[in-house]
Amino acid sequence: MSAVEIPWRELSGEALQGVIEEFVTREGTEYGEREVTLAAKVLQVRRQLERGEVTLFFDPDLASCHLLRREDVAQSR
Repeated sequence: MSAVEIPWRELSGEALQGVIEEFVTREGTEYGEREVTLAAKVLQVRRQLERGEVTLFFDPDLASCHLLRREDVAQSR
């Protein structure tokens, strides 16, 4: 993986909000049978970042950001 870890706390609030919103609205990020609002999804991801459960990466080859579970990152290294 050529992706680079990005310290999410160094992003502006607006930039972080945009990254999270783009991530949670991607096709394939369904939350099950129950409808979950965009605001609730964003809050869930923000809390995962705060707890260190997910990490933000930027992939220059794809020119996109990705949020990966910390345990998946550790396994891929």
